Parts: sequence; structure tokens; C-alpha cells
Amino acid sequence: MDAPLYLRPRVEPPLGALLDDGPFLYSLVAALGSPLNVLLPQTIAENLARFRAVYRSHRLTGRVFFAHKANRSSALVRRLAAEDPAAVGIDVASLDELRHALGSGFTSDRILATGPKNPEFLWLAARVGATVALDSLGELEQLAGLVRTYGLPRVDVLARLSGFEAATGPGRPATRVLSRRSRFGVPVREAEELWEALERHKDAVEPTGLAYHLDTTGAQEKIRALEQCVLLMDEARSRGLAPRALDIGGGFGVGYLAEAEQWERWATALNEAVLGIRPPLTWGGHGYGLRNDGGTLRGAAALYPAHRSSAGPGYLDELLSAPGPVLGRPLSTLLLEHLHDLHIEPGRSLVDQCGLTLARVAEVRRLNADHGPYLVRLEMNAGDMSLEEHGVLVDPVLLPRGATADPAHAPEPVAVHLVGNLCLEADLITRRLVHLPRLPRVGDVLAFVNTAGYAMDFRANRAQRQPVARTVAVERAESSWRWCPDEDYWPITHPEGAPS
Repeated sequence: MDAPLYLRPRVEPPLGALLDDGPFLYSLVAALGSPLNVLLPQTIAENLARFRAVYRSHRLTGRVFFAHKANRSSALVRRLAAEDPAAVGIDVASLDELRHALGSGFTSDRILATGPKNPEFLWLAARVGATVALDSLGELEQLAGLVRTYGLPRVDVLARLSGFEAATGPGRPATRVLSRRSRFGVPVREAEELWEALERHKDAVEPTGLAYHLDTTGAQEKIRALEQCVLLMDEARSRGLAPRALDIGGGFGVGYLAEAEQWERWATALNEAVLGIRPPLTWGGHGYGLRNDGGTLRGAAALYPAHRSSAGPGYLDELLSAPGPVLGRPLSTLLLEHLHDLHIEPGRSLVDQCGLTLARVAEVRRLNADHGPYLVRLEMNAGDMSLEEHGVLVDPVLLPRGATADPAHAPEPVAVHLVGNLCLEADLITRRLVHLPRLPRVGDVLAFVNTAGYAMDFRANRAQRQPVARTVAVERAESSWRWCPDEDYWPITHPEGAPS
């Protein structure tokens, strides 16, 4: 028998201590049901401190804006609102996220409105004095019209750019190689039109800087875009504008797996399974984007690089230390020389290790009567825990019910299919065979680690009237844990209402 293809999660304190307290987690599931999301607000503050340490090491100013879309939690947003106003803000991408940020303690000067915007979202952002990241010339026209119609003060805006060209040496690039296509932002080749539009609407908006967001963790595209934005800000100044901040978005990554070797071994096994060299690793032979074309492996695996040697604050540090391809100087040096603030918008990397999702085992059976893998049905569905929908493959942690071993289920590794509670063939918690240290039993709990970034509520819905996961916030209090519903958490009090 081949060795189990584990993909064990990376677990750091205090999340590790929480996982070790099985009785406490079981008590939460017993009281609040399955599935259940558990959050650690203190960890988001610790992650913020790590990002701020990178700023200090490079002597940079600017804000860390939490990308609210990564998690809808009130506890996490309120915890950040209590931090240094000069250090952290919030990036909101909808009208309700803006309302939530205001109601959670963020003042308008700490709020950045991004993403697709309807008139109501634009109006409220302008009305309260939030900064607006403009995605198009049409959005600029719409915002300026609202300001004039309702007699609002000038609105601070960041002009978002896209379509950056590859730079191969001093001056203009020898060849035009664009970054990946994006529907967000004004293409760099239209910069002249952007400057003219900002000048035309200077009675309504105050251009405070430039922005970009590249949907990639690839460093070279980010390095190229940052350097080009610094040069474009010089160009804007020559037109009489006064940009002072550069927002480079998010995409700093998270390391989900504990061991690089496990990831490499599993990826090799997937290639072999797709080619038919070994038995399938997935439901229905799913290849995650790979296919067998007459014995040749084609396509590309649409998977997140779950093990990362550099992620989050470390990735930001490396990015700022890298030389620009045209000017050849470290990017942080360019920002310092031009006296620019640096803004970033981390989502999943700011909520790294901030939470987990618990699911109770409802059924365990073999797919075939006497052989084949086991099927484990959970009291949850794929929308409740959508790591795989975001390309992330990582094993859950098995939390056995009780301390007594069952002789009928010897503690030996087993491969299982994890399926959900919807009456749909497609309701798979993960398409791959998951290897666990032993066969789960009905009533056991599986803990999916590090789900706070996009995985615990981004796709959750009430399909078939199944309950959506409740969310609780927990904090360590001496030798025990305290908890409260997510919406009842405030940083000035401990869970259970005790004074802080």
C-alpha cells in the first residue's frame, strides 16, 4: 500500500491551542450546531503588527486596509477598528460593507471604497468622506455628478490603473508585454485621458494617489506595476496634480500547508493519476485543470500554491526590497525618495490563522459493499467551507469524540471522500481523496483550519433550507476559553461581557 498522501495544515499559536482543546470545541458544536465557524480576533491584530513591522523596517508610511470581502465577521472588523487609526483602515467593496465598517467603529477617513459601485454606494462614500478608488473614467464622471448635484465636499480619490507594460530597460519598453487582463482600473495607455478627466473634475474630487490590484501572487508583475506607478505619479505632478499615496492592493499569499514535501508529492501523484499511471485521486477522475491527451499531460492545475516559503508580511518585505526593472533601485527606496505613502489591501493574509470551521460527521460508509474508498458525509455543504473552490487543498484535522478507542476501527490511515448534506451529486467538500489518520465515526468532528480568508462565508447560502454556519469569536482567558456570538464581540469587553 502506498504511503498516505497527507496535506497537513500549517497550524500556529493560538490556533494550535484551540485545536488541542477538543472538549471546548465539542461543547460549541453541541450548543450551536454544525457547521460552525470559530474566529480568533486577537490573531488579526497580531497579523497587522507583523505587516506594520515591515513598514517600519523600510521606513515607510501609509495604511494597511483590510479587504473586508475576505470575511464578513463583525468581531474581526471591530478588533481592527480599535487599532491605531494611522496604521489600519478598511477596504469596503459594497454598500453594506461600508455600513458595516461605519457601524463597527471605523471613521470615514479610514475607509477606502473599492470594487463595482452603484450610485447609492458612491453617494454614501462621498457623503461620509471615505476615499474612493476609481475603476473607470465613467465612474469618475458619475461620482463628480453626485458631488455637484448634492453639494458634497470634494472627495478624495485614488485612480486605479491596469494593463501595465513589461519594462526591459531605460525608457520605453522594447516590446509591449501587458500584465494579465483586468476589468478593474483605467489602462495605463489611457493615462493622458485620466489626467485630463481629473483636471476637469477638480471641483468635485481630490486625486490623492494611484492604485492597482493584480489578481496574482506573481512578484514580477507587482514589481513592474509598482515602479510604473511611481513614474506615472511624476507624470501626474507635471500636470499640476498632487498624488501622494500608492495603493498596491493585496495578493500577498498564505501558506496553508505545513510541509513542502507533502505538496510536491501530492502534485506528482495527481500528474500520475491523470496519466493513468496510478489509481485516480479524485471523484470521477477530476484533474483540477489537467488532462490526458493521448498519454501526454496537458493543461495547468488550477490550484493555489498551498505551501509557500514566503507569504504575507514576508512577501511584502521581499517585494519592497526588489529592484525596479527600469530604474534599478529597491522599490521602497523609490517610495521614500518621492515621499509617497504606501497603502496595501491584504485580505486572506491579514486573517491568516484567524479561524476554523467545524463540521460533525453524519454518516460513514463504503462506496461499494466490500471494497473501495469510504464516503464520509458531513453536516455541512460545499458552500459552508469553500477552500477548494478557491483552489486550496488541505486536510481537515480529525477531532475524535471521546477518548475510548473503538476496536472495530483500528487507528490506521484511511482515504475517504468528504461529501456534503445537499441532495446534489456535485456537493463535494473536496473532489480529492482525503487521507486521515483513522476512519472517522459518526459524531466525530472535522476541523477545517485557516478558513477565515474567503472560505468560511464567501459562498455560504441556505440551499435546500439547510442552516448556514453560525460564527463565534473566542479568546483565551487564563486556563480556559471564552466565547460569544460574532455579532456580540467588542474589543472593549471579553466574551461573556466581562470588562476588558
